[in-house]
Amino acid sequence: MKILIQSATISDPNSSHHQKKKNLLIQNGKIIEISSKKIAADKVIDAEGMILSTGWVDMGTFIGDPGLEYKEDLESAGKAAEAGGFTELVMLPNTVPSVQSKNEVNYITKGNESRLVQIHPIGAVTLKNAGEELTEMIDLDASGALAFSDGLKPVWNTDILLKSLQYLQKFDGLLINHPEDIWLNMFGQMNEGRNSTTLGLKGMPNIAEDLAVSRDIELLSYSGGRLHFARLSSAKALDLVRAAKKKKLNLSCDIAAYQALLDDSLLEDFDTNYKVNPPLREKSDLDALIAGLKDGTIDVLTSGHLPQDTESKVLEFDHADFGMINLQTFASQIASLSKQVDIHTLMEKVTHAPRKLLKLNIPTIEKDEKANLTLFNPAEKWVFTEEANRSKSKNSPWLGKEIVGKAKAVFNNSKHWMDA
Repeated sequence: MKILIQSATISDPNSSHHQKKKNLLIQNGKIIEISSKKIAADKVIDAEGMILSTGWVDMGTFIGDPGLEYKEDLESAGKAAEAGGFTELVMLPNTVPSVQSKNEVNYITKGNESRLVQIHPIGAVTLKNAGEELTEMIDLDASGALAFSDGLKPVWNTDILLKSLQYLQKFDGLLINHPEDIWLNMFGQMNEGRNSTTLGLKGMPNIAEDLAVSRDIELLSYSGGRLHFARLSSAKALDLVRAAKKKKLNLSCDIAAYQALLDDSLLEDFDTNYKVNPPLREKSDLDALIAGLKDGTIDVLTSGHLPQDTESKVLEFDHADFGMINLQTFASQIASLSKQVDIHTLMEKVTHAPRKLLKLNIPTIEKDEKANLTLFNPAEKWVFTEEANRSKSKNSPWLGKEIVGKAKAVFNNSKHWMDA
């Protein structure tokens, strides 16, 4: 079948058609024509006002498979991802068992030949993500792990972090760390500030993130290596990264897209769907994150997708687990961010930048290239209903609400998904 994407604005800095409105014809998983002229096709998608980019990558998705499949499994994550505009997911190692041997890596990757959404594992830095004993990272790398992290947990042991940075240099591996001082955040429920005091909830101070970022940068400067900070949220942490980059350290970072849009005032109704880690910060931090997106300090945008079952979320606030699902609602946050940040800058942070960091093949939008594409309508209004939700979990603050911005189609691995 020949599928025509008509009148889409192409966003791909590696393409000769970048920022141009074109008609693009796809057949058998391949781009067979790109033109401004009319093209005959079996199926036509009217993409006026839409953005066509290379396929989106989520650099740090939680999937509870193996061991926690009741929260999310590989199949449900793939379905949620394609409906959200992603063609590749990079999976956190916080499974049971954690991704700490080639068996877990093979379990995750064995289905990729038949999947539209490719799922790539991150290998654990330490056994059981406990921060105490290093995994066999060379074996994990050889098996197909793209990077190394303890995922949702910080590498809290300074000696382990230093040894990891040194060890990974043997094969130019990337260390991804969630920067958090777990002792300063102990029992914390939300951002520490006026709102936490008003609500009577124990706070999670910015300094818990800032100290961890400072420590890690000092160790990177001492040891060398490649380091990526996942899920930054504080203005000072971002300033530390900005300064370190000016010193030419091999450092990068990401934020969850919602982190630059939502502040801690949203917790006044004790909605546990807004309970995330790092916590929603104050307006000044949000402004700093927007500035970081504009000036390139923030390299990558992620969904922060962290599914939790009902028994973990529908509880009193201080007993509820952290996290929200966000694969299908991520596009609406891109649409919101595009009011302040250039849309092509945002596209680069979810397409080229994560692939470059992870040494994944970088597709391009040119004739005769394989179709690895995401079509995105930044203006479409829609309601994220329970029927539309592809995830196994429901912990979303947008469930049942109208939002703006929607993924309309994805193409990858000679397969496609199109919004009905």
